[in-house]
Amino acid sequence: MILLILKFTLAHILGDFVLQPNAWVQDKESKKYKSVYLYLHIIIHLIVLWILLGFDFSFWFALVIIPTSHFIIDLTKTYTPSTLLSSQKKFVLDQCLHGIVIALVVHHYIPYEIETTVLYAPKTLAFVTFLILTTFVSSIIMKVIISRWDLTEDTDENSLDKAGTYIGVLERLFIFAFIISNHWEGVGFLLASKSVFRFGDLSKTKDRKLTEYILIGTLLSFGLAIFFSIVYLEVVKQIS
Repeated sequence: MILLILKFTLAHILGDFVLQPNAWVQDKESKKYKSVYLYLHIIIHLIVLWILLGFDFSFWFALVIIPTSHFIIDLTKTYTPSTLLSSQKKFVLDQCLHGIVIALVVHHYIPYEIETTVLYAPKTLAFVTFLILTTFVSSIIMKVIISRWDLTEDTDENSLDKAGTYIGVLERLFIFAFIISNHWEGVGFLLASKSVFRFGDLSKTKDRKLTEYILIGTLLSFGLAIFFSIVYLEVVKQIS
């Protein structure tokens, strides 16, 4: 089953990313079903899939269903207005649908069952709980603590929308991964890297309040991530 999944996935990656230039994507978006590249894209998918399956016609079901579903999904995406779904959401939904089709086709050849009990296992629930605590809940805690200092004008100037929030979530996610995998040196590397990038901002400003604000935010972010990661490890020990 793993081999079949890998073949279908590799065919999708090659057809959707490696062998599809950006110009083709733009042409499909503008011309929709009239785009020659839409059909060429599907043909390439079929050829790559056929090659990876060893030119074996016993996989005719996959050779029909996967390219056909790909055509329907891609064409539907071109007709979905941006007001309904942003390009980022379209991409995520598009890839999820392709993944579902691959899973169903694999199930057709090798029937399998998804063990739902794993989703409700104590270790799984603990992992999901502390992952959310480390990333999103920590963001709220930090906002509550830092909100006493209003430096919106200083921190938002020339800054991407919600960039600070995303950076904080990502850095805590990395810290969580480093600690639970017992790679504490990664936390030090991450802190050093952030310090290097932030040094340029802090060295150019004479505003001591902004410097203190950034330091407090960084230490809070790292502190919360380390705290929740350590508690998670203790919880897992108790479960085991």
